[in-house]
Amino acid sequence: MPHKVLIVVFPGFELLDAAGPASAFGIANHVLTERGEQPFYTVEMTSPVGGSVQSSCGIAVETRPLSSMQPANTLLVAGAEAESLKATISEPAVRRWLPQYARTAERFGSICAGTFILAAFGLVDGKRVATHWKACGSLAQLYPSVTVDRDSVFVVDGTIWTSAGVTTGIDMTLAMIGRDLDGMIAGEVAKRLVVYARRPGHQAQFSPLLLAQAKADSPFAELIAWMQTNLDRPLDVPSLASRAGLSERSFYRKFLATTGETPARFIESVRLDAARMLLSQGTPLKAVAAQVGLTPPVRLTAAFRRRFGVTPALFRETQAEI
Repeated sequence: MPHKVLIVVFPGFELLDAAGPASAFGIANHVLTERGEQPFYTVEMTSPVGGSVQSSCGIAVETRPLSSMQPANTLLVAGAEAESLKATISEPAVRRWLPQYARTAERFGSICAGTFILAAFGLVDGKRVATHWKACGSLAQLYPSVTVDRDSVFVVDGTIWTSAGVTTGIDMTLAMIGRDLDGMIAGEVAKRLVVYARRPGHQAQFSPLLLAQAKADSPFAELIAWMQTNLDRPLDVPSLASRAGLSERSFYRKFLATTGETPARFIESVRLDAARMLLSQGTPLKAVAAQVGLTPPVRLTAAFRRRFGVTPALFRETQAEI
């Protein structure tokens, strides 16, 4: 039997919250068809009253009313800004039907701030959840019975799957596809979506690179982008200062002022962030150490233990990609 996916939208929803997962599931079907296999997923959009529903960017999608839907294997709720969320939570059709569909689904969850809707109906009480970084504080304050994970791109707690902001819904969907089908199909879907990497759930919403690039002026933005693809090279102050066209003293001072971290601390953060990604994908420790520039492996182990409180081996065992 096909695996039915139901995506709940409402006026003012974030389009990519719904379109990202829907596209990933659809591409998985295409991959299966090309292999001579039957499509696995059916995806439907539903809304409180059905019909054309306008997203926050003005693009509308056609939906069927919640009251007409049959139980789904996977139920996902899109996110939105606060006013749209409040209006949706008060909708009679949502209050009547959403909890029922969620409790009968094999798994249910949300993308971005859709977690607020689940929390409003007590569907995630006592659970660990993710939401958009900007909304973590509000979610924790409004619903103290919910444990808000402020870092992970998505969280799986039993049958409940919740993702952080917007594009992380794609990361979560890829993990679902990997669990439903296999990792090779999920990887092929990721390639066709041209995502940079399949991020495991524990990956931070903001990598050190993204945070630095957001704050950095143009010369450092270029340097940081170069670092990302050259982690296996010596990244010491003299070589980086030379590449930036600055004296070592000026480089150190300006880099610290721009990123909030010393060059050594920043580089270690970037390397360890990359190491977490590789470890979660099953890459051998020795290869990880070489790729991120922390050789011999004992050096990676020491840095990893100091920063995260666990060894790389234990991290891989407990946080392996879903």
